Amino acid sequence: MKIFPTKFSGRTPPAWRCLLSPSFSDHLSTLSLSLSNGMPFFRRLPFLRFLPLLSFPSLIPRPFSQAHTFPLQNPQSSPLLQIPPLELTKPSHGGVELQFVTVDRICRLVSQSFDDGDQKLRSFRLDVTAEQAVGAVALLAEREGSMVALSFFHWAIVRPEFRHFMRFYITVASSLVGRGNLEKAQEVMRCMVTSFSEIGKLKEAVEMLFDMRSQGLPVSVHTLNLVLRIAVESGSIAYAEQLFEEMPVNGVFPNTCSFKTMIAAYCREGRVADVEKLLRAMDVRGFRVDNATCTLIVEAFCKKGCFGWVFALFEKMSEMGLAPNVINYTALINGLCKKGSVKQAFQVLEEMVGKGLKPNVYTHTSLIDGLCKIGWTERAFRLFLKLVRSDSYKPNVQTYTAMIAGYCKENKLNRAEMLLARMSEQGLVPNTNTYTSLIDGHAKEGNLDRAYELMDRMKREGCLPNVCTYNAVIDGLCKKGRAPEAYMMLQEGLNQGLQLDKFTYTILISEHCKRGQTARALKLFGRMVGAGCQPDIHTYTTLISAFCKQKRMDETERLFERCLGLELVPTRQTYTSMIGGYCRVGKASSALRVFEKMIQNGCLADSVTYAALISGLCKECRLEEARALYESMLDKGLVPCEVSRITLAYEYCKRDKSDVAISVLERLEKKQWIRTANILIRKLSSEAKVDAACLFFNKLLDEHGNVDRITYTAFVNACYDNNRFSVASNLSERISKGTVGFCTENDVAVT
Repeated sequence: MKIFPTKFSGRTPPAWRCLLSPSFSDHLSTLSLSLSNGMPFFRRLPFLRFLPLLSFPSLIPRPFSQAHTFPLQNPQSSPLLQIPPLELTKPSHGGVELQFVTVDRICRLVSQSFDDGDQKLRSFRLDVTAEQAVGAVALLAEREGSMVALSFFHWAIVRPEFRHFMRFYITVASSLVGRGNLEKAQEVMRCMVTSFSEIGKLKEAVEMLFDMRSQGLPVSVHTLNLVLRIAVESGSIAYAEQLFEEMPVNGVFPNTCSFKTMIAAYCREGRVADVEKLLRAMDVRGFRVDNATCTLIVEAFCKKGCFGWVFALFEKMSEMGLAPNVINYTALINGLCKKGSVKQAFQVLEEMVGKGLKPNVYTHTSLIDGLCKIGWTERAFRLFLKLVRSDSYKPNVQTYTAMIAGYCKENKLNRAEMLLARMSEQGLVPNTNTYTSLIDGHAKEGNLDRAYELMDRMKREGCLPNVCTYNAVIDGLCKKGRAPEAYMMLQEGLNQGLQLDKFTYTILISEHCKRGQTARALKLFGRMVGAGCQPDIHTYTTLISAFCKQKRMDETERLFERCLGLELVPTRQTYTSMIGGYCRVGKASSALRVFEKMIQNGCLADSVTYAALISGLCKECRLEEARALYESMLDKGLVPCEVSRITLAYEYCKRDKSDVAISVLERLEKKQWIRTANILIRKLSSEAKVDAACLFFNKLLDEHGNVDRITYTAFVNACYDNNRFSVASNLSERISKGTVGFCTENDVAVT
């Protein structure tokens, strides 16, 4: 674009200086804008030979940053900062303008409407082009003052043809600056930021915001706070963070609102360390956190389990004269309940009441939900009844939902249904979570017909099922072996726009794994990742367990390494599946390495984990290592499962070390010992190991005095089959004398 020479100086004057200079303003009222061939024109005046191209001045250096945080494509001549040349109109032969709608006429109509009391220009019906709007607003500011110009400005920016026309905003702000009305000019710039953020051009608007400093409009902290808020709400946290950090460099110092906006952003992302850093900075400046921001902080820190820090924050707030309110305490109570620390939550409740604060329905709902989650539904129901009888608060939909979910979790579906009916009587409308809790409860119990009824009912009431609702039904169908029906249900949801989540995929992957269809499970896993749904540790554990059962340890190891690469934390089931898989293929040493890694990572092994290891070591004849693990398990207070007890004792008996086998079982409880002895006697008798069976049989008679009939029959038959008639005769004699009695299997079964 050419820069035309001017008679007045050797450089092109800025656009707004031309519009606002006194010499130009004197003649501006005589100008009228018209359109010819789609280009704006001014009527030629005798004193003008040339009209220069109107363009913004080159960007002046500013201390925003050494590298220009918000660079323009070409700082010397940016398309956003240029105004097309304004040419002069030529009068017709009769002296009549080619365009009937002139800037002057627009200004007269706007001024008339404003004087008539129509400050929002509701009666203004004239069609105005973008170029006319620019000329009119500058002329209005010069003739009628800031308020009339602003009235026209607000009328224009609600219209799409002006809302995203940056030169219009710049002209208005520059005109207001020229009249010394900086406050209204800042208001215009805030409108510009809001408008351009709607079309994804927040950064361009902010760049222009800083450029306006060269025209005498300093950057306002309130305007930058608006930019921060918009950036945070749109998810541009990194941009907001950069702008916040460079505020002092640009001569704008963050205020309380700036800090609170960034704290809210960090809380949303769970960046508690950054929140703590900002709070210290606020403390240094003497700023205080309000109760609303405190609630966000409490929720963020509770999700991370940093409850001690929250208590310290409450103390700090009290010292600063801003005591935590009911909402702050409720947020803490809710966080504690979600983490299962219900007892501590009630202690916080007592502290809250002791300070004269009265818990509301949300406080009680959090406590009810916490009690239900740990299985204390009866205590939760007592608290629920207290709320029902209260004159201040009544249970809301969330309270009923928490109670219904608690009963469904304990399979008390009749009580859950009763509460659903009670909700309707109270005029409360169940929401999606309410119905989903009930549907999940019935689906887990196999009551799929009732689950379908509830799903139809919620649709009739305008309550659309969500992905959790579909997951509950699909899981119930899969557990009932009705996988085709589950896929039909899934297709129905997809047709209605359902977005599958990681739980949906995990349910389907688990179903294929149970059927041994690992190839289809892997294909579904790939589709899950391709859809942008990140698998969690439970998804990986499902696949690892399936491959371990098929003794495909190479695939298992790859999945396990991938799991660790994603920084997922393996669970007890993950490690146990790996250990069991290695033991199945005769790699007990590899299983022991996984076990050691499990202990190092703080994951506690259970009796199933130990059983897998002991079984694997026994298969490889490493009995002493197996016994050491067995004793270690007992030392930790774990109860050995039946497989562990029998496997270890039997392996010693096979090697004619029956005395060692008896000593291994000595630390068991009486019922467990009797149960194990009976099974061992039957097994040893079936393998003609009469001496070992006799040792356990005599100890059983001596210490218990009763014998199971099945065990007795098996032992006596083994004695006759192996010509041990004297042993069978002695046993029969003891029974005939009444020193030994018979008992049923249930009498010795472990409960």
